[in-house]
Amino acid sequence: MAGSSHGHTPAAWTGVTITFIGFCVSGAFMVMAQPVGFWAGMVIVVLGGVVGMIMRAMGLGQPKQERALPHQAPVATPEPAGAKG
Repeated sequence: MAGSSHGHTPAAWTGVTITFIGFCVSGAFMVMAQPVGFWAGMVIVVLGGVVGMIMRAMGLGQPKQERALPHQAPVATPEPAGAKG
């Protein structure tokens, strides 16, 4: 994972930041016992995911790559008897 660029895109940073703000808003209003504010924060959380997906669709996310197959060692075959190289 250290060698990949997992999550290092503008789409990921923006989506996570908006979602984090939504969780903070929801948490604050939950402590204040204000259900309307709590649900407003949950709407912000969902909005963060939607914004992240839209930005990824606009090309600001990580490009999709083909899955690389694991490297396979060549199969050893016996040499025919009497063949010297």
